[in-house]
Amino acid sequence: MKKKILTLGLVLAMAVSMTACGTKTETAASAEASAPAESTLSGTINVFAAASMTESLDKVIAEFEKENPNVDVVATYDSSGTLKTQIASGADCDVFISAAQKQMNAIDEEKGGDAYEGTNFVMPGTRTDILENKCVLITSPASDKKITDWDSFQSAITSAKSSSDLIFAMGNADVPVGKYTSAILKSLNLNEEDMVKAGIVTYGSNVKEVLTTVQEGTADCGIVYETDAFSAGVTPVATADTELTGGPCIYPAAVMANTKNEEAAKAFLEYIQGEKAMKEFTAVGFKEVAAK
Repeated sequence: MKKKILTLGLVLAMAVSMTACGTKTETAASAEASAPAESTLSGTINVFAAASMTESLDKVIAEFEKENPNVDVVATYDSSGTLKTQIASGADCDVFISAAQKQMNAIDEEKGGDAYEGTNFVMPGTRTDILENKCVLITSPASDKKITDWDSFQSAITSAKSSSDLIFAMGNADVPVGKYTSAILKSLNLNEEDMVKAGIVTYGSNVKEVLTTVQEGTADCGIVYETDAFSAGVTPVATADTELTGGPCIYPAAVMANTKNEEAAKAFLEYIQGEKAMKEFTAVGFKEVAAK
């Protein structure tokens, strides 16, 4: 009787062992199948991007490099106008993200039209609109001008006769935010040339410079992008709609035709349009441009 019981116990033990072994094997196989494929991308890609993307794009790049450990992304941030000029002058750039269509058009033979300036630097079929931003009015904590909306801004500018009355900061002509600001001033029936003659305008070479000028109190107020204000912890007093700016503030991106790492460049362009990247962009105020 004891032998029968012992034999039965051994059979049960072996059955349990085989079941457990099968479960472990299946689990391991399942885990292996669900694991992400190891990236085959390698090398360096140079990304030129509008200064207003600095904080959010840095985070996106960190995630991209984490998922592609053999790729080194070198980011250069500045005004889109400056970056466009550098690209046209032969700077190594694999992916360009502009804060406006104008700067991309200038180097894109296919879509540049009258704005096209010469050699085609944009790889055909890669250009796409990825993000939308907004322009906002910010004021310095040190200012006593009581500017709280577009109406009070308009009144303050109209009343100012010299820099002792008020100083307004804006991007210069080749900076997208400067172009949008000029459109806002025109929409508000404010003459930029008269403002310059009165000495109440100070220009910045990019949006970060405009932001810093207002934050430090050198200017009473200024117009920057919503995303830059958010990243700097600055609360805007007014937001410009597309009617004020003369259209939406769209960010196009493209792989450059002379890229030395086409595979990685295209992969990065695709990545910045993905869900993970968009979470970082929308977290600071960007809006995703719907796919066409």
